[in-house]
Amino acid sequence: MNRLRTIIADDERPSRSFLASVLRQHEDVQLIGEASNGLEAIELIENLSPDLALLDLQMPEVDGLEIARRVGRRASPLIAFVTAYEEYAIRAFEINVIDYLLKPVESKRLRQTIDRAQAQIDLNGHQTESPLPTEMGVFGNEFGFQRRLERIPIRRRDDIILLPVREIASIVAEGELLKLTTVNRQKFTINHRLKDLESRLDPHRFIRLSRGSIANIDQIRSISPMPGGTYIAVLGTGEELPISRLQGRILRDTVLKL
Repeated sequence: MNRLRTIIADDERPSRSFLASVLRQHEDVQLIGEASNGLEAIELIENLSPDLALLDLQMPEVDGLEIARRVGRRASPLIAFVTAYEEYAIRAFEINVIDYLLKPVESKRLRQTIDRAQAQIDLNGHQTESPLPTEMGVFGNEFGFQRRLERIPIRRRDDIILLPVREIASIVAEGELLKLTTVNRQKFTINHRLKDLESRLDPHRFIRLSRGSIANIDQIRSISPMPGGTYIAVLGTGEELPISRLQGRILRDTVLKL
């Protein structure tokens, strides 16, 4: 049996001890190193070339995201982030981590991460390249480039669902929450700003309808004019979303123009 060579990086000793004790319970996992800060984690990764790195997102000096950037293409392992803060999930999955664990981590949930890592290694072999190009930072380069989102992590009880962006029909802001409706009419809620999420979506696939809503262009079935220069968009899901006057003018020059 090929054991999954794993390291842990967390500045909190209780968290490291718990993760280590759980990992040692699995015969197919070999814990080869522990780090109490980001710099130690980088050194472990470069010297030991682990298969999997369980990284705390928030550590002094060098956090988990910075570790992913600094390691670059030098034998980068598969990465799973461990944190107490759910709001970092979208940023974490932007760099193609294999999992995102919320503290306190449950043994069963950690086992799923191990299985996911082993399955990816069995399919593709050991990951030898960084999930990010070395010339880019975690969130883009100095020219402001940002990678488009391909999936959105959504908390559902103790699990995190990875929702492919292509399956989203609409995104509607309600206060500080965003309501996501899929093409299959499933509904999800995330805590995120609409403007920030919009900046990560493909503008050729999604279009702003009003101050509080975005729609998948392919899901727009009809657009009906309303008094005052506004419109109503009817989506394939049956949703009827208002279109502001400003966005209506943009639609006339794009979607409604041959």
